[in-house]
Amino acid sequence: MPTHKAIVYDKPGEISTCVVEVETPSPGPGEILVKITHSGICHSDLSLMTSTWKFLAEPLKSGQIGGHEGVGVVTQLGPSCESSDIKVGDRVGIKWIASVCGNCAPCLLGADGVCPKAKVSGFTCPGTFQEYVLAPAHYATPIPDGMASEVAAPLLCGGVTVYSALKKSKAQPGDWVVIAGAGGGLGHLGIQLGSRGMGFRMIGLDVSSKEDFVRNCGAELFIDITKDSADEGEKGIAEKIRAITGGDGATAVVVCSASNAAYAQAMDYLKFNGTLVCVGVPGEGKPIEGVCPHLMVAKQLNVAGSTVGNRRDAIETLAMAQRVVATPFSIEKVSNLNKTFHDMKAGYLKGRVVLDMQSWA
Repeated sequence: MPTHKAIVYDKPGEISTCVVEVETPSPGPGEILVKITHSGICHSDLSLMTSTWKFLAEPLKSGQIGGHEGVGVVTQLGPSCESSDIKVGDRVGIKWIASVCGNCAPCLLGADGVCPKAKVSGFTCPGTFQEYVLAPAHYATPIPDGMASEVAAPLLCGGVTVYSALKKSKAQPGDWVVIAGAGGGLGHLGIQLGSRGMGFRMIGLDVSSKEDFVRNCGAELFIDITKDSADEGEKGIAEKIRAITGGDGATAVVVCSASNAAYAQAMDYLKFNGTLVCVGVPGEGKPIEGVCPHLMVAKQLNVAGSTVGNRRDAIETLAMAQRVVATPFSIEKVSNLNKTFHDMKAGYLKGRVVLDMQSWA
């Protein structure tokens, strides 16, 4: 097949995509060619397309093929792949980080997401919103037997990202852990993995319309961020969490929301030796309000940054999710991608949306 269909960002800075024909590549040494069947739609796709992240070293280029949560079937092996564990016909996943150097200090410590030579799907290399994608054989993630491809797709970024963050939280089974943005694409997966897979007592923070959804995902308690802030002032949410936890506060909070306010509130409800894990990235790049040296010293608090997980995290995420995650998702046709992005920006979505990459008509 000399060409195939792909979805590109045609007007960076706006919600706008179009379908084009691109040349179908042949895999080189160590590469595989994957026919994509499903691709998750992530908030990071929206942030890149709309140029929200002003801190990026380079802007998104017009004509970039988007997407970074792809699941598909291996159709061709490049030279030197014959001895690998991957075979033609296997299902694999392609993640936000498409490849890393493997030799730098971050890579040697398993911090793939900050490899200075990493290639990022849908940003610095062609993404998964297309029929065929090249991938390094050693970096593609095997999809477990029995896991539906549409379920696996969102786990390749949203799932592995929040799983890695929960591991960095230092929480132990039985500890209280807060997810800010609990009803979003990452947050709802964090609630499920944390409560059902890792044994944490989960508190979800989000708007009232997402309460039932977050509780059904496994949150033991839910706090409406709009009502509690309005009724009790800036300290309302912190006071409620301290009351829930017997006065101590939470062991950890994972902020999945791209909200400066969510970060500022978190410092007030962490317990002694608690950890704030930064995941969601506000576009403005402001410092975290409330991270005062006297508070950090008095309560011996920790602030950790967490980007996407590594290859091992991805495999562990899929294995755990197969046991404990009932991922709420909806499947959309390719033609509905722009509408989905508009709904995402407006905050209407609950859970994840997956593109059926076989629905081009």
